[in-house]
Amino acid sequence: MGKYQLDDKAQVAVTKFHEKQTPARFDKKKHLEKLRTEFLKKKQKQTDK
Repeated sequence: MGKYQLDDKAQVAVTKFHEKQTPARFDKKKHLEKLRTEFLKKKQKQTDK
């Protein structure tokens, strides 16, 4: 047995902690969709004027 071996409860807590600490993964499809909607809104405002 290791000196710092964790039980099941502690392992779950550690994994949750590390999941929160990792930065959010960059989602290219969502980012492109967001840019597209912003562009279309600007385009619509320009045509309305």
